[in-house]
Amino acid sequence: MKTKFRLLKWNPLPIRFMNFSKRSKLFPAGVFISFLFLSCSGSSQENTTIHDTDSLPVEKKTVNYLEHIPSHETAKYQKIKDIPVPNGFQRTSADSNSFAGYLRNLELKTENNTVYLHTGEEKWYQDGHFAVIKMDVGTRDLQQCADAVMRLRAEYLYTTKQYSKIHFNFLSDGKPRYYTEYTGADRSWKAYRKYMDYIFSYANTGSLANELTPVKIEEILPGDVFIMKGNPYGHAVIVVDVAENSETGERVFMIAQSYMPAQEIHILKNLNSLSISPWYSTKFEGDLNTPEWTFVGNCLKRF
Repeated sequence: MKTKFRLLKWNPLPIRFMNFSKRSKLFPAGVFISFLFLSCSGSSQENTTIHDTDSLPVEKKTVNYLEHIPSHETAKYQKIKDIPVPNGFQRTSADSNSFAGYLRNLELKTENNTVYLHTGEEKWYQDGHFAVIKMDVGTRDLQQCADAVMRLRAEYLYTTKQYSKIHFNFLSDGKPRYYTEYTGADRSWKAYRKYMDYIFSYANTGSLANELTPVKIEEILPGDVFIMKGNPYGHAVIVVDVAENSETGERVFMIAQSYMPAQEIHILKNLNSLSISPWYSTKFEGDLNTPEWTFVGNCLKRF
């Protein structure tokens, strides 16, 4: 299998908005002539690997209502459910055996809050995440954007032994590939991870978006997905927690992502409203702006 590359022309943004180094030092402007990124659109043929692509982060500085956790330092929350909600909000109810309950109980890295790539190297942009989920990313450049969403969904189903429900559609024909058919009677972790890498190779944001159901933003729940198909690029983030203000009915949510190249799944900061970060309000105006992607219009969907 081969991965297609596309050449992106440099977008001459003001240098003050660009942050490309691992330690937040600006690169010289001459570096930004052109970049090679993997496309998430891919081909419709099964012999072509499908992936998502990176974008330029926008650095915004203000004060967070929660203590900022810099990279390389010890994080203070052990699980997603330990992260405090904004004043006046309470987490929405969820059964402990539900997908929402699973997501809230995901463990976070506590000894090192750095996002690492599948190669073991540090991700070059460390300013957009609040916490890192403790889960392997594999050693291949596969678990990227929509892949992380599928991984979390599959992890929940695998953990709760709902094996027959583990399936995802291929981009090539829109048909599902079932975990039970791929692995036969083998329920080992090794066989499961091999199946997921198989899915990551031939599914992407486009195929995942087609199999999800649209949801109104006011009805958002943990496990929902902001997903945007693109030509040639798209992206997806998953809602890992939701809280609600019982007096106003307003909901806030937390989102997590992987990106390009394959990297650890991490919870995103809200750089547009750091007073409630890492939470986002459902009352955002217009598009949903995240540290590395802007979702245009209503992109919320559900499994």
